[in-house]
Amino acid sequence: MQRRFHGPPTSFIVIAVAFVQVMGTVFSASHQSAARHLDPLAFLLLLAGPAALAFRKARPVVMLPATLAVTALYLFLGYAWGPIALSPALSIILTAAAGLRWQAWLGAGVVAAAVVLWSIAVGDEAGLVRSSAVVAWAAILVLIGEGFRRRRERIAEYRRRSEAAKQAERDEYRLTLARDIHDVVAHSLSMINVQASVALHVGKDDPEKLRPALEAIKAASKDSLAEVRQLLGVLRDDAPLVPAAPPSLARIAQLVEDARRSGLDVRFEGLEGTLLVATPQQETAYRVVQEALSNVRRHSGAASAVVLLHHDGTALKVRVDDDGTGMQGAPPGNGLRGMRERVEALGGTLVLVPLDPGLRVEASLPLNPAEGEP
Repeated sequence: MQRRFHGPPTSFIVIAVAFVQVMGTVFSASHQSAARHLDPLAFLLLLAGPAALAFRKARPVVMLPATLAVTALYLFLGYAWGPIALSPALSIILTAAAGLRWQAWLGAGVVAAAVVLWSIAVGDEAGLVRSSAVVAWAAILVLIGEGFRRRRERIAEYRRRSEAAKQAERDEYRLTLARDIHDVVAHSLSMINVQASVALHVGKDDPEKLRPALEAIKAASKDSLAEVRQLLGVLRDDAPLVPAAPPSLARIAQLVEDARRSGLDVRFEGLEGTLLVATPQQETAYRVVQEALSNVRRHSGAASAVVLLHHDGTALKVRVDDDGTGMQGAPPGNGLRGMRERVEALGGTLVLVPLDPGLRVEASLPLNPAEGEP
């Protein structure tokens, strides 16, 4: 997993600021004869300011008051001027970056007010100019911290949305996989169930019909096991060595043949020029026919069905009619819901039309000219 960068380590900041303040002040003190000599207390104060920066993550509310107090005490005792202001300047930035806006502005205001009052008390005109610059810089430091905070929030929001989008994509993929498994298992088991019933029925009276029924069971179970193994291999992150081709319009004829072997009289009118139909539309059309024929065999009690495919240049039309009992007011099951979700995912429509007798399942799948051209 890629590590996220949250800025330099706190220990690095503390050591770097302490080094700059101590060495810079020592160098500066050598050129300030009127200032108080640097004693152990001075070095302790020079190190205390950077040490307070260590609270930037654990207790950021303590950081700014501590650095301001240490810096004020150092200057009040009359020690040599140097980069002592580095630790309070960084603490203002880090406080604003931590989201403590009111405290950052309050600390910057205290610094600005102190510098202005000191310049007025001294009566130095140049000091007033410098104090004005300090006031401006105090505000700039807060704004810099605000910029860091907003940037961090934007990055966090981007990562949150990215994770949400990835999770939605994973959920959609799992839903599609669940539909595929349902379609494969429902179709194959209904086929096996019908053929097993035929085998039991004719096994004693007409043994010659027993072998075709058992062969149909063997073929259906073999095909379904291969397809289910491929789908479950994705869930295990175990991609098959030879991935099966996605269902296409050309394989619908096999669905019709399986239905005929189960005793259903099916008339099939296919489609020429399947290269003009994009792969997602072909797969969805296959699944619609697969689920519709499974429902005809399992629930409707129909004796015959009609499967029609055609397209008008803008949409692929899929229609499955049967002469069974129809829905009879029953709510749609998982199979019909899965069909509708597949079709609507491609911008199409699916309708169920009651017939007398039977039911019509009709799907319209818009073609994509950019992907559909051979």
